[in-house]
Amino acid sequence: MENLLKKEKSPYLKQHENNPVHWYAWNKKALEKAKELKKPIFLSVGYASCHWCHVMAHESFEDKNTANVMNEKFINIKVDREERPDLDNVFQKSLSILTGVPGGWPLSMFLDENGVPFTGGTYFPPKEMHGRQSFTNILNQVSNFYEKNREKVIEQATQIKDIFKKDQEKSSVINQDLNSHLEAMLGYVDFEWGGFKGSPKFPQFYVFESFLHFYKKNKNEKYYDAVKVLFKNVCSRGLYDHLIGGIARYSTDDRWIAPHFEKMLYDNILFINLLGQFYLHEPNEYYKDKIIQTVEFINESFKNEEGLLGSAYDADSEGIEGKYYVWEDRELREVLEKDYDLFAKYYDISENGNWEGKNILIEKSIKPNNEENEKLKKIKNKLLSIREKRPKPFFDDKTQIDLNAFWISTLIFISEIFDKEDWKKLSLKNYNIIKNLTKDEIYHCYKEKEGVKVFLDDYAYLLQLMVNLYETTGEKVYLNEAKETAQKTWNLFYDKNNKILQKNLIEKNDLFVPPSDVNDSNVPNGNSIFLLNCKKLEVISGEDKWQHMYQELKKSFHSFLNLQSTQMVSYIKNLDVCEELQTFTFFGDIKKNIDLHKYVKKNYLKSSTLIYKEDTKENYLVVCKNQTCSNKIKTLEELEAVVKNYAI
Repeated sequence: MENLLKKEKSPYLKQHENNPVHWYAWNKKALEKAKELKKPIFLSVGYASCHWCHVMAHESFEDKNTANVMNEKFINIKVDREERPDLDNVFQKSLSILTGVPGGWPLSMFLDENGVPFTGGTYFPPKEMHGRQSFTNILNQVSNFYEKNREKVIEQATQIKDIFKKDQEKSSVINQDLNSHLEAMLGYVDFEWGGFKGSPKFPQFYVFESFLHFYKKNKNEKYYDAVKVLFKNVCSRGLYDHLIGGIARYSTDDRWIAPHFEKMLYDNILFINLLGQFYLHEPNEYYKDKIIQTVEFINESFKNEEGLLGSAYDADSEGIEGKYYVWEDRELREVLEKDYDLFAKYYDISENGNWEGKNILIEKSIKPNNEENEKLKKIKNKLLSIREKRPKPFFDDKTQIDLNAFWISTLIFISEIFDKEDWKKLSLKNYNIIKNLTKDEIYHCYKEKEGVKVFLDDYAYLLQLMVNLYETTGEKVYLNEAKETAQKTWNLFYDKNNKILQKNLIEKNDLFVPPSDVNDSNVPNGNSIFLLNCKKLEVISGEDKWQHMYQELKKSFHSFLNLQSTQMVSYIKNLDVCEELQTFTFFGDIKKNIDLHKYVKKNYLKSSTLIYKEDTKENYLVVCKNQTCSNKIKTLEELEAVVKNYAI
């Protein structure tokens, strides 16, 4: 036996290739070996930038004595949850069902020899502490129990399939008030500091995107206030990187002071996606600067060898969490000299620091004048140049297709707001890279031109991107690509039993249950993304097959809502958009109506559908909402009047 991770491309799995543990990746060979030896499986799920994954690796997986126990008594499988989100999804749910413990990473699950879970946990310490048993004690106890009760464990473990089946049970409700589901969530909002009450505090931008949508619809000020206070604090406090832009994954406290310093691509996409929408309601230089800074940070700092974007930055450097990002007061005084007092006037820095004796840069509430602001920019550039000389956190550079497609869609939207031609060109360039990368077969993750298994989200976010490209350019090639991708998605992922799209390929499922999933996780659920864009295809093309797909998913999703509405927020928003989908139909040559075209793309790309029709005689725009359409529109003044009358 040996550690087989040396053969893998995943940056996370490569981090473990020299462990004394005889690791397998998740594959048939590993599962067959467990059956052959009648041994239980220890399954460890994490990702490359996960702090506590590193801690457990150092404490346990690098320890020879612990490894000896693991190798003797278990078949050990290591999984990158970003490579295999289907596995992560099912086993996170399994942990909750089996133990009542909420999931997280590292995920540590014990499976029977058939790959069915029977117990598990998250982080286990090397020694007993804080009421947690040591990892080696857990290993020995589980192994002994399995050896003595093997047949009984296998019999009982299979019962989890029935529990998963019950988890998929639906109510009989076909239609219901969507607003009430979302309104109930307002009670959990922290209206002082933003986000939801308590700590640790995750920004969960897609939830607040739904709040913003319903504010536009019903003008409930609480929805708007929830979004406003979120950005007021996220943009000014420790979660935001004030030197280069971008946000950390979450805050360890309830006031956004001390971030968990890892930077995930998906968090930063969601941040820009929502801040761009919010900016249209509150256009000011402060938010504009944050958007531009973070867009440039994403495009430059996340760029990988493929020319696309990697996945994440670690929280640690030199083995210490946050070391790359924090400042000692002594260092700041030496570097800034006479500018120290000016910087301290606007940023929360002090001798004692605001986090473990060090300083996390946090803006104070007072705003600098223009002259001081220019000085502060120079100071921050100076600090950035010094910080960049420090050993950098590890960068997980693998390409995830769903996230890259999501980013290009977001970049298209932001480029329309600020009319940034260079961003538009970059969007098309990156789309062509994806097309070239996926021309033979679509995979989920790419590393060194090798791919790993495709999932629903990859197809759904690619579909969204193709629709967005059609909406912004009017070029039919993107519409045709979108139709082809939508049909493939349905063929490959539609689960006829549950009447939703399965997370992995129907024909290639290697789990003990079908990973059907309607809940949002790190990003909006692939089912809800497909639903919205399927509806757009129906409206754009008028073809019945898209209507059939949409209605099938709509019925099914509605029936889940009573049981799981708090985890289906993107669906609540997307279905509401679909039910009252407004359209902007351009007739003739859009170049002859360039002002109208720019206005619509800037203001309505996220909430409407843009359609293009040929008309050789005239160039005009028609706006439709709730089965009511405007007259021909040829000027901005006419459009503004229509928008006002239709309350768009």
